[in-house]
Amino acid sequence: MNTVPHIPALRLGRAYESLDKLEVKDHRSGELKAVVSTVNGGIVRRDLAKIGAAHAALKRFTVAQLIELSAKAGDLFLNGTLPLGDKGHTQSPEAYIVTLSATSGLPWNLVRRNLAKIHFALTNLRTVLNGLTRGLDLGILDTGVGEQFGTRLSFFPTTQALGLVMPSNSPAVNSLWLPAIALKTPVVIKPGKEEPWTPYRLIQAFMAAGVPAEAFGFYPTDHEGAATILNTCGRALIFGDKSTAQQYANNPAIQIHGPGWSKILIGEDCIEYWRDYLDVMVSSISENGGRSCVNASAIVVPKYAAEIADALAERLGPVQPARADDPDAQLSGFANPRMAESIETQIEEGLKTPGAIEVTAKYRHGPRKVGFDGGVYLRPTIVQCDSFEHPLANREFLCPYASVIQVPQAEMLKRIGYSLAATAITKNPAFIDELQAFPEIERLNIGPVSTMKISWDQPHEGNLFEFLWRRRSIERAW
Repeated sequence: MNTVPHIPALRLGRAYESLDKLEVKDHRSGELKAVVSTVNGGIVRRDLAKIGAAHAALKRFTVAQLIELSAKAGDLFLNGTLPLGDKGHTQSPEAYIVTLSATSGLPWNLVRRNLAKIHFALTNLRTVLNGLTRGLDLGILDTGVGEQFGTRLSFFPTTQALGLVMPSNSPAVNSLWLPAIALKTPVVIKPGKEEPWTPYRLIQAFMAAGVPAEAFGFYPTDHEGAATILNTCGRALIFGDKSTAQQYANNPAIQIHGPGWSKILIGEDCIEYWRDYLDVMVSSISENGGRSCVNASAIVVPKYAAEIADALAERLGPVQPARADDPDAQLSGFANPRMAESIETQIEEGLKTPGAIEVTAKYRHGPRKVGFDGGVYLRPTIVQCDSFEHPLANREFLCPYASVIQVPQAEMLKRIGYSLAATAITKNPAFIDELQAFPEIERLNIGPVSTMKISWDQPHEGNLFEFLWRRRSIERAW
């Protein structure tokens, strides 16, 4: 057996070894962890021409059966030893945690939390789908027609496959596509460069649970191949930065998961008690190493901005990198050190514009970008900005970062812009009504709830059921 696993492309379930391979290395030591076969857009295009067979393979199952198989896959993903590549290697759950940590920079404890989130989503899929479909009798999807609540209903699939261009920042992002299998939709995945482990392990878990192998495409590929997936699959999800989001903004067949710009707003009625909400603010900013789109990147308050920024800086400023196996580790290393350098440069350039003060500097006692145990890390940064117009006021980075901005409550909703998740700490009924009517917040928490808290039965960014299935009117004379 080769000492380094080879992870093949999966051409609708069939392992494929190519001449072109990508090396996946430990971000600290440079040790080779796997070689991954890569494919070009032409191969992806040829396989997608045959995607109808993959769709037919899932159609043979009922939704209820696929929910049960998904739950079994969840248990295998969490607890099973599963194939790793096509050369006889296997991967235990602990090996998955250690390897993913080594290549992505996430410490072990954060990988375990992401692992638990994925397991929960798979083993509670019936609840998830109940929320996404608003209580639809899922048996209607097996035949396409049925009656519920005295109404005749008909649904049809919008696509033969769901394309996925995945990131490398956080394994739990894979939770977003998991319901697709129970919704009888094959998945065609381009994994993140530093994170092939989670989608590959999920595919192996699904196949071991009894889901047909042809329902899964795993295509490590280049930009051309990614574009082929996005433009050839009838529906697709892409994860990326602001420029990526803008590129596909006018394509309704592509659901964009870009920056979240998630926020915490404190109302005038609760601001005098801001110290009571420090824990919520700290966890919203720093949980999961600050790498999630639902991490708070702005704290918006009607007064006490300087005091709140200082209190947050006092809590987060001293945080330092720790060993990957440290159960208290809070920061993630950068698999690509150039990304850390780019973020460092953007923050420093932004601080040159008048109207912003980095408050963490006096508590950090050292540089923001640091080397530790062979890795590169960015320590937490809290910046107080005098307005939302400042270039650092509404920014999001792959590290614990947040701006604190003072805005009168009456002007908050005019200033904040889009927010994937927003926590509003207020009991004011009028302000709550305004928040509920505000269209630029995807997920709204009322009260001291972390922006990181996700309810699986409520979509926080798009509704995958409505993306993959559409209701139609139907009338039959026979």
